[in-house]
Amino acid sequence: MSIYNYKRRRSSIAHAGKVNIGGENPVVVQSMANTSTMDTPASVAQALRISDAGGELVRFTTQGVREADNMAEIRRGLNTAGCDVPLVADVHFNPRAAFAAAVTCQKVRINPGNFVDAARTFRKLEFTDEEYAAEIERIRRHLKPFLELCREHDTCMRLGVNHGSLSDRIMSRYGDTPAGMVESVMEYLRICREENFDNIVISIKASNVTVMVETVRLLVAEMEREDMAFPLHLGVTEAGDGEDGRVKSAVGIGTLLAEGIGDTIRVSLSEVPEAEIPVAKDLRDYISLRKNHAAIKEPETVKPGPARNYAVLSGALAHPYPTVAGLDYSRKDTVNWHYVDASEEPCLYNDMLPVVVSSGHVNRIGEIASWIDRFVSIGGRNPIVVRLTFDTADAELLQVQAGADFGALLLNGYASGIDIVAPAFDEAMLHRVALGILQAARLRISHTEFIACPSCGRTLFDLVATLAEVKAATSHLTGLKIGVMGCIVNGPGEMADADYGYVGAGPDRVSLYKGKELVLKNVTRAEALPALIDLIKANGDWHEPTQIGN
Repeated sequence: MSIYNYKRRRSSIAHAGKVNIGGENPVVVQSMANTSTMDTPASVAQALRISDAGGELVRFTTQGVREADNMAEIRRGLNTAGCDVPLVADVHFNPRAAFAAAVTCQKVRINPGNFVDAARTFRKLEFTDEEYAAEIERIRRHLKPFLELCREHDTCMRLGVNHGSLSDRIMSRYGDTPAGMVESVMEYLRICREENFDNIVISIKASNVTVMVETVRLLVAEMEREDMAFPLHLGVTEAGDGEDGRVKSAVGIGTLLAEGIGDTIRVSLSEVPEAEIPVAKDLRDYISLRKNHAAIKEPETVKPGPARNYAVLSGALAHPYPTVAGLDYSRKDTVNWHYVDASEEPCLYNDMLPVVVSSGHVNRIGEIASWIDRFVSIGGRNPIVVRLTFDTADAELLQVQAGADFGALLLNGYASGIDIVAPAFDEAMLHRVALGILQAARLRISHTEFIACPSCGRTLFDLVATLAEVKAATSHLTGLKIGVMGCIVNGPGEMADADYGYVGAGPDRVSLYKGKELVLKNVTRAEALPALIDLIKANGDWHEPTQIGN
């Protein structure tokens, strides 16, 4: 696939009820309910809100067989309301629930890290080749009847791997790496191919945007190598809420969509589920505008990608520009900036002052990438600042579009600075969004990062309110990553990047983590936040908020 000229990856087609995923079908947007799956009226009502917002699939947690069975009641309630949105069962640790859900739902998500294996036990970290092969055969024995049941009921299967939820077997050979995540999927896909089952969608996610993007790219390459083309579901897990959640999701999902990768998406926000849908639709619709665009010149000679890293300044910048390498870029009117349009042919400049490059092409990131690669190929070494203009007055749309565009360029190493131009917004807003993009791309850390799950029926406390409380108390701790997770399924494994973790352990109970280490178990929710602060202090990572004016 060209990184300059947009074209959708051609996948096979999976179907969940009325919804076709992959092929030439539009990207499908979805969300996940946070009601108890046993509360039929509340679940039906929330599914209707998600569907009314434009959600095309609705997922529910199915911890056990009774939840899987009750999905039939939710289906009946939706049918009575005239809604035929397909339902997806989300299963972890309980194969019996997956078998039951294959009968009652249009799609079932299983996690290869815990469908057969007990995840994160770390009891055995070495396997001989014979033992490893025996483990694969054990997976085949359990997976084959599940595939047969899905085939019988025309049920789609989603293989969903998350960073931090890999089996001991995978960990023994690959560690908690993108390669391990990919192999965790491929083990199951090879069995599916042997059994001629292809109604499959794959997701492979992480809360770390760079890990997520790298892993999906690696999976696409591996599937191509083994002559597979299954559709992909994209998402950044535990993206959080508000502006950060939207920007972080746009950077990760938007980068891959811009490369033509992705057939269904979910923006995982720690907010009400229906709030996810407009963000996902904005992202999908923005990227899809590039379909059949005017051709962009392909450079003849290109350095191997994706990480070109042409930046020569000391670190990525945000607008307005700070002083870097002895030059004050904050006074743009007094510096001899080189302004170019990416439609122009590149030429060399006699100094190392920045080149500010922009584009009016509908696929402006492709045209800018082409210009930069051609500029470097003729010897250009100036620092490059990418300037993009956004006409919207909608803050959420700005966050989505800027995150997607700049994210795709930054994650491919194309800029040493970014400049967001949006006349409808003040400089403080634009600076904050720019810093959020740089932080999501792991190029510049400027604020506390909150790795927060979107909550679901497994969450036994008000996660939205809890996240707000934790943020209010710790948002001044720049550089720290704090996980706020609703249950043990998502934490601690899926907050693998976090320095500290606040994880739901039961009704009104919370466990606290330092990294992946459980430090304090089953404290009450009232005790949890003070205990978290004490834990951060005990490890030397706490400082008091700066008092403005003192």
